[in-house]
Amino acid sequence: MQTIYAPRPRFRKLPPRAALVLTPMILSFMMSGIVATIATLRAVGLSPDLGEKILRAWMLSYPVAFPSAMVVMPIVRRLVGLVVASPAEGRQ
Repeated sequence: MQTIYAPRPRFRKLPPRAALVLTPMILSFMMSGIVATIATLRAVGLSPDLGEKILRAWMLSYPVAFPSAMVVMPIVRRLVGLVVASPAEGRQ
């Protein structure tokens, strides 16, 4: 019988507590990019320098989006906890 080994990760993973910062960081990065793109397209249309304008708008919005997500995320988690049953509640 041949033993099959799982491939080793190429990098060392962060500890679980890093998710408290990493989740809102990635979420706000993606969301601010999407919103900046839509707002810029709506404001200037398909212009030749659209990419540059989107990046400028994104550079302005992300520094606001990340701290906002850090503040709002615990509130959202608490609100979701009030509305969604925990797995333990579903087994009863």
